[in-house]
Amino acid sequence: MPAKLEGKAVNAPPRPAKTEPVPLTTLVARADAHPAHGDLDGMVTGATLRAQHAQPGDLFAALPGARVHGAQFARDAVAAGAVAVLTDHAGADQLADLDVPVLVHKDPRGVLGSIAAWIYGEPSLRLSVLGVTGTSGKTTTTYMLDAGLRAAGHTTGLVGTVETRIAGERLASAFTTPEAPDLQALFAVMAERGVTHVPIEVSSHALSLGRVGGTRFSVGAFTNLSQDHLDFHQDMDDYFNAKALLFDGRSTKEVVNTDGEWGARLVKADTITVSTEHSADRTAQWTASGITSSIDGEQTFTVHGPDVQFLVTLPMPGTFNVANALLAAACLTVIGVEPDAIARGLNEVQVPGRMERVALGQPFTAVVDYSHKPAAVALALDAIRARTTGRVITVLGCGGDRDAAKRPLMGHEAAVRSELLIVTDDNPRSEDPAEIRKAMIAGAMATEGRGDVREIGDRRAAIAAAVAEAQPGDAVVIAGKGHETGQEIAGIVHPFSDRDELSAAIREVTL
Repeated sequence: MPAKLEGKAVNAPPRPAKTEPVPLTTLVARADAHPAHGDLDGMVTGATLRAQHAQPGDLFAALPGARVHGAQFARDAVAAGAVAVLTDHAGADQLADLDVPVLVHKDPRGVLGSIAAWIYGEPSLRLSVLGVTGTSGKTTTTYMLDAGLRAAGHTTGLVGTVETRIAGERLASAFTTPEAPDLQALFAVMAERGVTHVPIEVSSHALSLGRVGGTRFSVGAFTNLSQDHLDFHQDMDDYFNAKALLFDGRSTKEVVNTDGEWGARLVKADTITVSTEHSADRTAQWTASGITSSIDGEQTFTVHGPDVQFLVTLPMPGTFNVANALLAAACLTVIGVEPDAIARGLNEVQVPGRMERVALGQPFTAVVDYSHKPAAVALALDAIRARTTGRVITVLGCGGDRDAAKRPLMGHEAAVRSELLIVTDDNPRSEDPAEIRKAMIAGAMATEGRGDVREIGDRRAAIAAAVAEAQPGDAVVIAGKGHETGQEIAGIVHPFSDRDELSAAIREVTL
């Protein structure tokens, strides 16, 4: 069951103001579906896979799920105005008496994106969609792309973990990548409102589950790959193969960070390559040189690309953010953004919850970061260590109902890089939070050269304890939840912001 937020229903995703009706016969023919029963003379004007969001004229997608089949909700969708149902054979068997047409396909989820795109007029063909996939850096890179595009004068949309934006209007994000019908409707709304370019995070779940089906990408970009989501994917190869779907021909241009072995696997004859590790010998087409960092984390470096070279000042620490900026610069260049606009955008970029400083006049550094996988924790703490004269104090937890194998690894990476690690709760979801902490602590305590490790389950108390420990020159890092404004415990999402709690704790000790 989805988590509830103070008992409120999730708002319906946006729909375009006008949609040209599409004949059911056209959808049946193009999707290679067949009618189980019902008259196909009708017209469709929308699509959804959630009965509570169904509107008159919709095609309702009744998909098989892990616990229940969507066919159980088809009658509710029809009562709300749905004029047809798309499902599989098992769903059709449950809907034999339904009084609207039932369309059957062996893989309804796999074709739903294309069907939704046809219903909404294939909106991605009217936009320049820039997709970013990878384990870490998706959010940061999409914000960098958005900043560069806006600096060049374009009207942008943005789709990702933190938020969805339509020409400057902000919507909350329920998923990193929305479900297929919602995404196509969203693209149609963006096109309707004058958006020209859309950076979008493309998760492995989205690629595996067909959420970006029917989307044409102007650019597909790859950041990196490290352990994550092995609760969903069988192993790292399966995880990689899901990411690789963005590079199966659906992206007109492909831009890949080749610093790791996984990126190198994606390189083809026409792949645009990016690297911070290959800067010395210029093996990659896009590299950086002269990287310098100030005490407040600002970095300056020169970008080298085919027939172009320009200076960038980036208000974010860490070599990994140089790599993200290079990736963004390469993507922007291939769609025609000029270097001066790219440099201005990167200089002004702000990414909520990603190495985000909380500066309230305190004599120590305080940072909120979304790092919630082993490699991301290591990179974030290494970046903090490089500009910290005192101790690194880290507050970290792991989410429940997710890849359990990474918990001891995260404990290890944080313990070896922190003088003090406080293990706390993240989003325990349906799991016992004490068991999650136990796994993290096991990894931390097995670490040679580790710092002090403490356990404080209450996240608010853990943050307050970290701040109370901080001395001048230290760095306090609150990791794992970043931009999130809630904490999910036993199916209920309680209001909680790391940034707000960190700010309150700093004010308490500095008053």
